[in-house]
Amino acid sequence: MTTAAPLINNTQFSANVTTESQEQSLYQSSGAIVAAIVVGVIVIFTVVLLILKTYNRRMRAKRELEPKPTKTAMPPALGQNSNSLSQQPTVTFIPVDIHMQNR
Repeated sequence: MTTAAPLINNTQFSANVTTESQEQSLYQSSGAIVAAIVVGVIVIFTVVLLILKTYNRRMRAKRELEPKPTKTAMPPALGQNSNSLSQQPTVTFIPVDIHMQNR
């Protein structure tokens, strides 16, 4: 007498394996895509930082090499705007009667 061995459904087992491997590959590929995006953003920020640093150095060197304007000898008076600097201030002297007492 032979006993019949139970039949294993191979199609269902292979379908589960392919589904798990597809999910696993999707997770791995999405992780790789996220990692690539993060690395790309870091590279872009590094390039922008280096460009700004070199620009800052050039502008600082340019400012330091430019001749500085000389300041005026007389600073403007308080309360006057720049338009009145071209006019010379006039001072009027009114003599006052001084009565000195003789001792």
